[in-house]
Amino acid sequence: MGSFFKSDIVREELEQINSMQEEIYSHAMRFPTMSRQEKLEHIEQLTELLLKQKIMYTRVSLSDDPEAVEMKENLNRSMQMMGFPPHVDLNHFFDSMNKTIDALKEHIDK
Repeated sequence: MGSFFKSDIVREELEQINSMQEEIYSHAMRFPTMSRQEKLEHIEQLTELLLKQKIMYTRVSLSDDPEAVEMKENLNRSMQMMGFPPHVDLNHFFDSMNKTIDALKEHIDK
């Protein structure tokens, strides 16, 4: 394992991201039936998760550790499988997700 993933900070952040993803995904299908407050809390969790993912992506992007480079390449390939053109920076995806989250916030009371 490269030194990037041996970092306590990186490992803790990845564990938090994974835990948050599991929590959010486990409730995602219930979103339409959630109370207004539950929806707001869910959206706040999404916002926090997205920020943590963006920070981790930045860390990965700045690292020259071979495993971090490989992770970035895998993320970029995943983006292409989701329909994003090759060579689109993952930050574009984060910006797109922020717009989606903002739209969710706007439609809670409608």
